[in-house]
Amino acid sequence: MQMGPWQLLLIAVVVLVLFGRGKVSSLMGEVGKGITAFKKGVSEGTKEIEEAAAEPKATETTPDKDKV
Repeated sequence: MQMGPWQLLLIAVVVLVLFGRGKVSSLMGEVGKGITAFKKGVSEGTKEIEEAAAEPKATETTPDKDKV
């Protein structure tokens, strides 16, 4: 069962009537800020991973017990 354009329009009208234009507008603004923050976090995480992969890896060495 797929939702057609008339069903989506009806849902939009019901939401507008229940919450009012101001509340829906502020809610969409918050959703937009959340999406922007999510995208920024993903790009920063990707950048950190790429930087970590580009750094030369130091091998950990342990001194021999006999030489110490």
